[in-house]
Amino acid sequence: MTTPAHPRRLRIGIGGIGIESSTFCPHRSTVDDFRRTRGQDLLDRYTWTQADSDLADTVEWVPLLHATSLPGGPVEAESYLILKDELVTRIREAGPLDGLVHDIHGAMSVIGLTDAEADLTEAVRAVLDSVGTPDGTGRPMISAAMDLHGNVSRRFAEPVDLLTAHRLAPHEDAWETRERAARNLVRCLREGVRPHRAWVQVPVLLPGEKTSTRLEPAKSLYASLAEIEKLPGILDAALWVGYAWADEPRCRAAVVVTGEDAGLAVSEAEKLARRYWDARRDFVFVGPTGSAEECIAEAVASDARPFLISDSGDNPTAGGAGDLAYMLVRLLDDDAIRSGRVTAVHPGITDPVAVARCFEAGIGAEVTLSVGGKVDAHHGGPCDLTGTVVALQRAADRKDRAEGGAYDRGVDMAAVRHGGLTVILVERRKPFHTLADFMGPAEGGLGIDPRTYDLVVVKIGYLEPELHDMAADWLLALTPGGVDQDLPRLGHHRVERPLYPFDEDAYDDEEPDLTPTRLAPLAPLSPCEGGSAARTGLRG
Repeated sequence: MTTPAHPRRLRIGIGGIGIESSTFCPHRSTVDDFRRTRGQDLLDRYTWTQADSDLADTVEWVPLLHATSLPGGPVEAESYLILKDELVTRIREAGPLDGLVHDIHGAMSVIGLTDAEADLTEAVRAVLDSVGTPDGTGRPMISAAMDLHGNVSRRFAEPVDLLTAHRLAPHEDAWETRERAARNLVRCLREGVRPHRAWVQVPVLLPGEKTSTRLEPAKSLYASLAEIEKLPGILDAALWVGYAWADEPRCRAAVVVTGEDAGLAVSEAEKLARRYWDARRDFVFVGPTGSAEECIAEAVASDARPFLISDSGDNPTAGGAGDLAYMLVRLLDDDAIRSGRVTAVHPGITDPVAVARCFEAGIGAEVTLSVGGKVDAHHGGPCDLTGTVVALQRAADRKDRAEGGAYDRGVDMAAVRHGGLTVILVERRKPFHTLADFMGPAEGGLGIDPRTYDLVVVKIGYLEPELHDMAADWLLALTPGGVDQDLPRLGHHRVERPLYPFDEDAYDDEEPDLTPTRLAPLAPLSPCEGGSAARTGLRG
C-alpha cells in the first residue's frame, strides 16, 4: 500500500530507551543508571542530523528523549515509568510528526512486565497517532534501530513500520544501523511507501559469545542480509539472535524482512529463518574456553603476552552485576601470580566501600579490604584482599569524562597491588574495553597500561576491538554469574519450550514451523481514533 509522497520538509522525531537486562542478575537498574540526552545534545549524537548532511533540506529532526544505560539487572518499575512518561510527553509536546526513529536496544526487562519494548512501543505508537502528521493525512511511521541481541515479539513488531538491527558482533556497525533506520524511514516517507513486514521467530536461544560474526555460521548469515535487501521489492532484512540471559517468553531468535513485495518478503524471511535453524548446532564459542582455574593455569604457562582472559559470567556489558570476586579468588590462589613471578591486572570489580577506603588511605598505603560479592552474593561472596594502593582516580578529575556514551560515565577508581596482581576497583559498574578505560587521559587517569602485564583478566565476553587487537592470546573463562554462558545452569523456566539448546532433541521427529507471519502495513487512522489511543499504554 502506498500513499502520495509529500514534497514538503519532513518532521521526524528521535528518541528511545535502551538497556540490556539480565533477569538472573540481582542488580536493579534505576533511572540514575541512564544517561538521558535531549535537545541539541541528542541531535549531536548522529552524523545524519547535522547541517552538512544530505538530509538537512529534507528533514527537520525533532529531538525527544534518548535514555541509555550500561546493561544490568531488570529496571525498577517506577524508574521505567519515569523514562517512558517523559518520552511520551515529549512526543505529545513536539506536535505533529511524520515519523520517529526509535533508537532502542531490544532486551530491556522491567520488573512486572514480560515484554518491556512492546509496552514502550505501544505507548509511543498511541501518542504518535494522537498528534498525527503535519498535513493531517496518513499515519506517523516508526523505524526501530536495534541491537541484534534484542528480542522481537509479534506484539512489539506490529506497531513498528520498519525494523533493522546490527549486522556485526562486536557491534562495530552500531551507528551505521541507526543511520540505516533513519534513511529507510525518510525513503518510505518521501516515496509514500507503507512496507509489509514478514516476521518469524526461531526456537533457538544462544549467547552472544556463540554468535559472533567473526566466525561462521554467523559471519555468512549476517553477510547475506545486504544481499537480500538488494532484491527488487525488499527494503531491509534483519536477524536477531535474541537475548539469552532474560527468562521471558519473547526470548529467542527472530527474522524480519521488510518491503513492498509482501510475497517476496515472506519467502526470504522463511529461507533466512530456515538457514539459522539448520545452523543451530554449528555455532561455537568465539574463542577457546575453560574453567577459571584452567584458563589461569594455561595463561600463566604461556609465553604469549599479554594473555587475555574473559571473566564472562560477570560481564557488566551483558548484564552482569560486575561485583563478583570469583575470578579474583582464583587469581590470588595462583603461586606464580601471588609471588610476583607473573603479573596480572584484573579490572572492574564494583565495590564503592572498598574504593572509599582506598581514597581514605591514599597512594602507597597498605589496606585490607573485603572486595565484591555484595550485590551478587551467590557465587562465593566477598574476597579478603590485602595490598598496596598504587593508583587513584576521581571521576571529577578525569578530563575526558564528558566524552563517549553511557558506558563511559565517570567513576571513582582505585588500584590495589598484591604480589603480581593489580586489582582495579570501581565505585559503580564500569566496563574496561579500551586502553583509555585503564590508562585514562594525560591528567586524572589511573595510568595503568594493560599491555605491560603478563595477564589481563577482564569482565567481558567476546573481546571488543581494542582488546582483541591487544591480545597475544586469549581464553574465554566459563565463570558463573548473571550472564553465565552455561544457559541450562541458570534455570530458565518462563521461556517458551521447546527451545534449543534447552531441548536438544525436541525437533528430531518434526521440524519447527518457520512460516513467517505477514504483518500488513499499518492502516490509516480514522479522524476520531487519535485522542483515545493516546491515553493508553502510558502506565503498566
